[in-house]
Amino acid sequence: MTGFPPPNPGQPQQPGFGQVPQQKSSNATTSLVLGIVSILCCGLLAGIPAIYFASQAEKEFALNPALGGQGNAKAGKILGIIGSVLSVLGFIVYFLILGASA
Repeated sequence: MTGFPPPNPGQPQQPGFGQVPQQKSSNATTSLVLGIVSILCCGLLAGIPAIYFASQAEKEFALNPALGGQGNAKAGKILGIIGSVLSVLGFIVYFLILGASA
């Protein structure tokens, strides 16, 4: 005996009590973290891997639809694309200014 009485049939069970937590994709979380880092400081160095890990997570979701983290993968992919584009634009502007001053 566990010492806890069973819940009443008409009473809703507390969320998380006796339920198995949903698994989340580690590739999706990695993509989100790299996407944020690509926006903040690393640009292409983190943006391209963020896009790659998001694509890998999407393949995992196709094989296992019950896997959680779809929002993380989508956000990581979008942030990776934005960080990469901003990085490329920054390089273009930098070299245009550098080329104009030389």
